[in-house]
Amino acid sequence: MSEPITLNVGGKLYTTSLSTLTSFPDSMLGAMFSGKIPTKKDSQGNCFIDRDGKIFRYILNFLRTSHLDLPEDFQEMGLLRREVDFYQIQPLIEALQEKEVELSKAEKNAMLNITLDQKTQTVHFTVREAPQIYSLSSSNMEVFSAHIFSTSCLFLKLLGSKLYYCFNGNLSSISSYLQDPNHLTLDWVASVKGLPEEEYTKQNLKRLWVVPDNKQINSFQVFVEEVLKIAMSDGFCIDSAHPHTSDFMNNKIIRLIRYK
Repeated sequence: MSEPITLNVGGKLYTTSLSTLTSFPDSMLGAMFSGKIPTKKDSQGNCFIDRDGKIFRYILNFLRTSHLDLPEDFQEMGLLRREVDFYQIQPLIEALQEKEVELSKAEKNAMLNITLDQKTQTVHFTVREAPQIYSLSSSNMEVFSAHIFSTSCLFLKLLGSKLYYCFNGNLSSISSYLQDPNHLTLDWVASVKGLPEEEYTKQNLKRLWVVPDNKQINSFQVFVEEVLKIAMSDGFCIDSAHPHTSDFMNNKIIRLIRYK
């Protein structure tokens, strides 16, 4: 084996061999390390490549093994595609295309399961009746929870582009609350008559909205209608076998499937 070479790729260091880097002579790396294209050095004398350092691990592993190995929950296909295009390793380009076709087929058949829970909670708050005059008030509030699982990561991303939390005067996508690519838990409240806006923030109460319709979700019926609308537009249909009809009608469980 040739002497080790340390690369600085976007600030991340990798150590490999010259024979590995030049294993595909017609690639960008092959040209750089065969002297056809000049290379840059960092302050430590390492060869510097101004590309994404994290993604380079998959490029380098392919040079070593001729296999494209990605984690099951890999979420950066777009970035990987751009890096692969830059390095111009033809067998890697083909391997990535095959991987994308494989993932696309896996996404076509999918299952969506939503478990719903609702409870009534008393909220206490102060109301300003006049300057320096406040009164203590209370009201019942509907609190909702939805536990969502889907085998389609892309569908949860689609759902995240439609549903937004309203909190502290701002709307934020539910996508940032994904537990992992396949699970999402939503907790929100219905609007409470007479509850001052600042109390929602003070008591950490989120409300749920559908965009771009700017429609607030104040009941499970509305939530189910909106989720069904989004899911069916993405090819899902109601699973006639599960759940039990009474559970579905009572908005306890929603299960949808997609076959393509």
